[in-house]
Amino acid sequence: MGKEIERTGAKREDKEYISYEDFLALCDEDTLAEWVNGKIERYSPASDVHQDLAGWLTSVLRIYVEANKLGIIRSAPFQMKTGPDLPGREPDIIFLSDENRNKLKKTYLDGPADLVIEIISEESLLRDRGEKFAEYEIGGVKEYWILDPETTKRADFFILKEGRYERRVEDAHGIYHSEIIEGLWLKVAWLWNLPPVLDVLRELGVI
Repeated sequence: MGKEIERTGAKREDKEYISYEDFLALCDEDTLAEWVNGKIERYSPASDVHQDLAGWLTSVLRIYVEANKLGIIRSAPFQMKTGPDLPGREPDIIFLSDENRNKLKKTYLDGPADLVIEIISEESLLRDRGEKFAEYEIGGVKEYWILDPETTKRADFFILKEGRYERRVEDAHGIYHSEIIEGLWLKVAWLWNLPPVLDVLRELGVI
């Protein structure tokens, strides 16, 4: 946690409204916090399992996206504000297509990512499946993945259709095909076993 948040953010978190601009000014790369209803909401550091999956997915997606010149991948901590009346969140991973690069600002994404991935932890369960689900739907995130590597080993995939999320599932071979990242597919079992990144990239035809 950044020292400035510790000194000034704690009081504001409990009692005072803080603008999103002030929140961004107070945060640094070590800040584990989101801006919700004008207040700073802090959260716990991620578990080892969470970090393993986040790091593996970030590597696979970043190389795939860059190799195919599709856009950019950002991983936490990086802010996303999907709309003027919606919270500032810090998704685990986001994909932003080249055509939407104008949304990318110096310290945050001003508008919805094309794809957002949240990796569930014990303390984030209700946020990821409840509050964030609704916010990302309203805010216009086109594809949303909710991954639970620790308790249920469950992956939920949603596509935005006419303003509402529709669930998608893997095919008969256990493969999920993204509708937003062109040509991307993943074996869902990979998410729990984390095979070597280079092996996965070979199967995806990147190398």
